[in-house]
Amino acid sequence: MKKKVKKMFFKALIVILIVMVTLLVVWFLISNGKIREYKDENGNIIEGSLSEKSIVEINGVKNGFFINSRDTSNPVLLLISSGPGTDDYFLTERFDDMHLDDIFTVVYWDYRGMGIVYDRDIDPASITEDVLLDDTKAVTDYLKSRFNKEKIYLMGFSGGSRIGISAAEKYPEDYYAYIGMAQVVTDSTDRDKLMYDFMKSEFEKRNDKARLRKLESSVTKTDEEIKCNDWYSFVYLLHDAGGGTIHNETEFEGIDIPIILSHCYTVPEKINYIRGMKMYKNSAFESKKDYDYREEKIEFEIPIYFLSGEYDYNCPWPLVEDYCEKINVPDKGFYKIRGAAHSPLWENTEESFKIMSEIKEKTYER
Repeated sequence: MKKKVKKMFFKALIVILIVMVTLLVVWFLISNGKIREYKDENGNIIEGSLSEKSIVEINGVKNGFFINSRDTSNPVLLLISSGPGTDDYFLTERFDDMHLDDIFTVVYWDYRGMGIVYDRDIDPASITEDVLLDDTKAVTDYLKSRFNKEKIYLMGFSGGSRIGISAAEKYPEDYYAYIGMAQVVTDSTDRDKLMYDFMKSEFEKRNDKARLRKLESSVTKTDEEIKCNDWYSFVYLLHDAGGGTIHNETEFEGIDIPIILSHCYTVPEKINYIRGMKMYKNSAFESKKDYDYREEKIEFEIPIYFLSGEYDYNCPWPLVEDYCEKINVPDKGFYKIRGAAHSPLWENTEESFKIMSEIKEKTYER
């Protein structure tokens, strides 16, 4: 009897190992590192298009680029990745009907130490706002020179919008306009209260008592304010409420699984992706506290536009709308995108594309 049990155990173990090895092989095969290409009906690369994944040393460090363009004579749009320290190109692969590259040369930028240019030798304490602003300027100059442009467009996404709004303020001569998608405005308790109220309302609608208890334990309340105890735990709970990266998707569904199954990163790049995110959590830039752009960054010399999802409470849209009302600029606009949460460019591609086309039409100097 014991021999029979042992035999069955070893058979089961072999089956499990075969399944695991097969899954690992499949994972390596799908993780081929390839990105979107532009081909005609005969399978030939369309002349004037560009599909490039590259690493270039700029400002003394490696910078990663995913560049997509159906026509490189179009204006350049530099997209500063979110997080900070989170590469967003996988969203373009997942939502493949997002074709901003029809009207722009879109440059997805992995800045120092993140994504495909993760470097374990970088000291997180060395990553400051001034350093990232210098990098933004250097990358902007590189793109202007490479594509022979006098100016480019700048878009900051979520955590990357902190870098973007500062670059728009400091280097207005380089940009036609700045677009803040899921714009960061403040880390004050104004943000925490809006997040808390949204989550409480959603969980009460579902009669989700377990998550309501989690929500209450995640904040500290006083007579005057509500403050989250731990930002990352708070945002994780926000995904459960439907206001996270993708509307009505958990962090696992909206971020983890799409990255694991993506083609645009190799397996080592996927591992480094996570390592870069962790490094940025401890960076000097991420550690900066007590900021409110509604008081600090008001005057701009270039047009400023904001895109927010109607369910975005990671960077709560009411704060972005309030910020837009306060800034003094040549032109501005706040756009609340229907059906989207934190990633409106991808979640509602039709509406976002229309808005970006209008922005280009108003601001592009041909």
